Amino acid sequence: MIDRNRIYVAGAWVPSTGSGTLDVVDAATEEVMGRVPEGTPDDANKAVAAAKAAFPEWSRTPVEERAKYLQRITEGLQARMPEVAEVIAREVGMPINLSSLIQVGLPIMTFASLPQVLDSIEFEERIGNSLVVKEPVGVIGCITPWNYPLHQVSLKVAPALAAGNTVVLKPSEVAPLSAFILAEVIDEVGLPAGTFNLVTGLGTVVGEALVAHPDVDMISFTGSTRAGRRVAELASATVKRVSLELGGKSPNVILPDADLPKAVRAGVSAAFLNSGQTCIALSRMIVPRSRLAEVEQLVVQATEEYAPGNPLEATTRLGPVASAEQRQRVRSFIESGMQEGAKLLTGGPEAPEGLDRGYFVRPTVFSEVRNDMTIAQEEIFGPVLSIIPYDDEDEAVRIANDTIYGLAAGVWSGDTDKAVEVARRLRAGMVDVNGGNFNLLAPFGGYKQSGSGREGGKYGLEEFLEVKSMQL
Repeated sequence: MIDRNRIYVAGAWVPSTGSGTLDVVDAATEEVMGRVPEGTPDDANKAVAAAKAAFPEWSRTPVEERAKYLQRITEGLQARMPEVAEVIAREVGMPINLSSLIQVGLPIMTFASLPQVLDSIEFEERIGNSLVVKEPVGVIGCITPWNYPLHQVSLKVAPALAAGNTVVLKPSEVAPLSAFILAEVIDEVGLPAGTFNLVTGLGTVVGEALVAHPDVDMISFTGSTRAGRRVAELASATVKRVSLELGGKSPNVILPDADLPKAVRAGVSAAFLNSGQTCIALSRMIVPRSRLAEVEQLVVQATEEYAPGNPLEATTRLGPVASAEQRQRVRSFIESGMQEGAKLLTGGPEAPEGLDRGYFVRPTVFSEVRNDMTIAQEEIFGPVLSIIPYDDEDEAVRIANDTIYGLAAGVWSGDTDKAVEVARRLRAGMVDVNGGNFNLLAPFGGYKQSGSGREGGKYGLEEFLEVKSMQL
């Protein structure tokens, strides 16, 4: 049992002003693995006050000094990598090897990259008789999701601190434990009191208190589009800056001349990573109708490699989803696909054989999906892939863009120039061309109802800077 009975405010571990606690459940066993404080609006208020008091000193701290703190945080996380990987594997269900590589590796790389990113920022510029400077925004409220708990925290906290802001973090109550480890590391490296604060609790309580607080200058939120709309609504009362990284229903366009076995195999992996609990999951595979039968066969073969299992075993490639609520949500979408007439190739709503305990879902693939079906329009956030056939390139692009989302996409072609040409036509913030690797320093974010603003690298850091012009 991991019992975290205090929050982190003004450089100290202090009790919550409330008496409630929130259970953290092991996704594979359904057993309670930890508890955290159920924070209150008063906790949020105290954390904001601490961050506001710390801002003048931290914002004037030289860039070089801030970079040194980030490097020490990097080293602290590296020292606790195995612990963090296991905690997140249990909370979220990602297999342990992937958890080490992604759930911990990416946050470490994010903190490690910030000194280099800081060097790339031009903090002062002369334009005629004006001196234009970039300055920290102020107090940042960071509200993060459960699917990549430490990674999403790092994408906000690291650049916010690097830019000279102070932070109040409200992690997801489903997977909050890695945030406590980060807070311990930050405490150990001696970051000035109040620069970073951690308050756990429900989004409807602590999260909304942060968003509405007049002394919070910016909210950086990652979560569902529905929740993002609520954040934007509350933030509008104080006209604070808002950065939103929201949902996706990402298309994967396979052109007729693509290396089909390679494209399909990579596409299945991109759909099922983290049990499909990935905002950039390529959950709509858009394929030439003339090659549909071949694609179906290849997809079923690839899916057989994703047998659900214990996420703490090294051979497991697909773990459970994160919660009972999420399991029910995914199964209901599978049932809707069947009811609306999609062709079920493999999987289904039943529990995987031999896995009646734990939040496991069968990896499921539908074919002959129409883009107006529920499973083609709604973000499922589970291991469910929809295959949608098309007759020509223009139709493929129309299908790809026919969604309220615009977060990510993929294009496959034997001709890279052709793939790039199609990628330019897709209304998405990120497009993988022929399986291009994830780039931590490239801007991460989407078009349309997938949000506003960008995370990662130079673009992510600039989200946390204000621009001032001084006429000389």
